Amino acid sequence: MTITGDVAADIFASTSGTDADFVVKLIDAYPENAQANAWNADNGPAPHAYAQSMNGYQLPIAMEIKRGRYNSGYEHPRALAPNSAIEWKIPLRDRDHVFLKGHRLMVQVQSTWFPLIDRNPQRFVPSIYQATAVDYVKATQRVYSTPALPSHIVLPIVP
Repeated sequence: MTITGDVAADIFASTSGTDADFVVKLIDAYPENAQANAWNADNGPAPHAYAQSMNGYQLPIAMEIKRGRYNSGYEHPRALAPNSAIEWKIPLRDRDHVFLKGHRLMVQVQSTWFPLIDRNPQRFVPSIYQATAVDYVKATQRVYSTPALPSHIVLPIVP
């Protein structure tokens, strides 16, 4: 399968907090038997042969984060309504990639990318950079995939 062009995630999600991050990763998952392991004639596979192979490797193709406070626009940050499913359009930018036969397309959705991206307190505050310990709260994030809330990945597949 070949993809060429704008890739995006269109997810429907909610949080029990008033702010949240959603990270979407598009991954090329190699098969467990992508390549033969080096064999030692006496003892079978050479030490660390599997670890040095591409078997089961997960190659990141596209990754992006969206902060809830900016889901409606970057000009005016606003709090999210707790436990209310909303649409998150997350552009994953232009991509050109070929998923080879036997490979799988993997999508991961997560709510943090720490330490690459600073932690979100899960509570809307004027500035997360000035958040104090009491601003950080436990929150539950949900991603929906129903006919009414159809989370999906937009892939420009070349015929």
